[in-house]
Amino acid sequence: MAETKDVFGQEPHPVEDDLYKEPTRKRRKSDRDQRFRAFPSMEQSALKEYEKLESRTRRVLSNTYQKLIQSVFLDDSIPNGVKYLINRLLALIEKPTVDPIYIGLFGSTGAGKSSLINAIIQQAMFLPVSGESICTSCIVQVSSGCCVQYEAKIHLLSDQEWREELKNLTKLLHRTEELGREEADAWNRDEAVEEATWKLQMIYGNGAESKNYEELLRAKPKRKIPTSRVITLKAEEAEELSIKLDPYIRTQRRDWDGEAAEMRIWPLIKHVEVTLPKSDLIPEGVVLVDIPGTGDFNSKRDEMWKKTIDKCSVIWVISDIERVSGGRAHEDLLNESIKACQRGFCRDVALVVTKMDKLHLPEYLRERKVGNRKLPADFKVLEASDLVYTVSAQEYWQQALLTEEETEIPKLREYIRKSLLDKKKRTVTKYVTEAFGLLLLTDSFNSTQNLPNEHLHMSVLRRFAEEKVELLEKAIAQCFACMEQPLQEGVRTARTSYRCILRACLVRSKGNQGFHQTLKAVCLKNGIYASRTLARIDLNEALTQPIYDQIDPVFGSIFRTGKPTGSALMPHIDAFKHSLQEKMTEIGIRSGWKYDSCKKNFLIQEISAILGGLEDHILRRKRRIYESLTASVQSDLKLCYEEAAQITGKKACERMKDAIRRGVDRQVAEGMFERAQERMQHQFQQLKAGIVEKVKGSITTMLALASSQGDGLYKELADVGSEYKEMEKLHRSLREVAENARLRKGMQEFLLRASPSKAGPPGTSL
Repeated sequence: MAETKDVFGQEPHPVEDDLYKEPTRKRRKSDRDQRFRAFPSMEQSALKEYEKLESRTRRVLSNTYQKLIQSVFLDDSIPNGVKYLINRLLALIEKPTVDPIYIGLFGSTGAGKSSLINAIIQQAMFLPVSGESICTSCIVQVSSGCCVQYEAKIHLLSDQEWREELKNLTKLLHRTEELGREEADAWNRDEAVEEATWKLQMIYGNGAESKNYEELLRAKPKRKIPTSRVITLKAEEAEELSIKLDPYIRTQRRDWDGEAAEMRIWPLIKHVEVTLPKSDLIPEGVVLVDIPGTGDFNSKRDEMWKKTIDKCSVIWVISDIERVSGGRAHEDLLNESIKACQRGFCRDVALVVTKMDKLHLPEYLRERKVGNRKLPADFKVLEASDLVYTVSAQEYWQQALLTEEETEIPKLREYIRKSLLDKKKRTVTKYVTEAFGLLLLTDSFNSTQNLPNEHLHMSVLRRFAEEKVELLEKAIAQCFACMEQPLQEGVRTARTSYRCILRACLVRSKGNQGFHQTLKAVCLKNGIYASRTLARIDLNEALTQPIYDQIDPVFGSIFRTGKPTGSALMPHIDAFKHSLQEKMTEIGIRSGWKYDSCKKNFLIQEISAILGGLEDHILRRKRRIYESLTASVQSDLKLCYEEAAQITGKKACERMKDAIRRGVDRQVAEGMFERAQERMQHQFQQLKAGIVEKVKGSITTMLALASSQGDGLYKELADVGSEYKEMEKLHRSLREVAENARLRKGMQEFLLRASPSKAGPPGTSL
């Protein structure tokens, strides 16, 4: 295999910390307007108003930035206050318009994920579909953009990533002794052996499974691997790209003996990005992600599988009507999705029941009306208005028995549009407000007015802030203390039940037949094995599940951002913010800031910006906290897994099981679960310390900037009075834009009531 060039082994280039950096160019107006094609006219009007507000705000910030740079360009040293301001301005100018909304379609084999995406984007056979067999072989992301062609980028494993997998695959296939006929048959029927053999044959050809790691490193792949590790496909029409893309993302049968070069590369594919040109149905900024249900044996692909689930703000669990009515697969997927809510950015999970056309029409319509679906008890952690959608992609195309609206495909599209519109409103409102605060500070830099007793008043505000930080620290400690009891109860349950859990994980209905190398694969990957055909095996997660069962409700309530609960963290931070803002207003009135409103308004706006960034920090840290239990157990059992993976010879499978049981027994006796508890509690303490440190540091800087007594913080800057006045108008316009949106919505609802035939069917909700 060709060596990977140095550029692919380098770290991403760091962002320059340069005060004189030029802001990026803004998007052309014609391109921006194309982003709204998927929205009805009234929603387009609202989006254009928010887009105009944001664009004008960026222009004001850019003009202010250029003036400040010119005023300090020749200075030998730049005051700290000016540095702070310039860096904040540049960060806001470069801030992305709206982070993409990732909607993950998460389901088992043949559930209809690809068919559903095809219906949503109005392309019947765009992604490969197949009733019961595995069809999509990797993560596929579908989005729209302002490109003129259909485009797909196939991202491949790097050379280093493939070497790691190659080493593990050859370890699975390595035999140290001759096997009898019966043992050889069992070996060949082992699922892990079959998959490893299949992958090696696809890349290197028949006979590759009998070669060792060093021999395969020297072997030449059947198809040339691009050094960029990216294959780009383009086409004028959707059908043309679909034909080109199909061999890369369709899982090939194990009895396949074709010679198409594209089909031989699929074991190297990490993920695929598909971009549609200027879609009238899917707005730019939304990414639909087809997520396989079990992960992957390759470490990088498996890591990407988990990270993809975690970065989705919305997860639709896809199950067809026959499986959701008669099996547990959909509940397992729902539970995995709820875990994504606990550890990641997901705030909305829904069950999408597909292939409803399999029901008789009266039964289907009754199901839609009643919404008779069983959901896991853990669904109480969710607050979505719609938890179940019942859809039929087949009827969407045929409309033999149902109207387009009755298939509920349009309802899902409406949900997508509404999600993006709501996010755009929130993001622009926050952006304009934060920009207004910076212009307030900039304009106040040139103010020479010295108010009586200002230093005294700022000292009072500083002491008040310090007291409130102490109260916040205590409140956070009380929130996190709510975890102590469920953690202790979970540890007690885990200690008493771990043997039963382990027995269930290691026992197969057919005994050890076909399980030997699968178990070895589990050990090679430190307790985890994911394949395209078997259910995911994760011994670490299984052993810690009794703890998660106890802590999940409390953990969810601590980090919940919607309806507040007694143990919720964010309401305490909000209360801290409001108390500071009220004190700032009070002191401002007493000290005469009514004649210097810039200072008061800057303080109020800046504290909102500081604490708004804190929420993002908390969301990033909560994944590490949540996964600390399984990470701790996996770390403690690492030597146990390594020992078991080395076992070969007669009755190797039973001996591997015994080694795992002994290793787990030994670690439990030495306090494995208690260590996991301590590590999670330590992560909570680190989060608390980080929050307090960030709040203290930011508020100290903010008050120093606002104080006219701060030596060396300021200098006379260029006049930005005109920019301040324009920013003030834009800030006032936020309210007007919101009122216009409400008026349009009210008008639309009135028209729908006046013309009931144009209104869609009522939604299914629980």
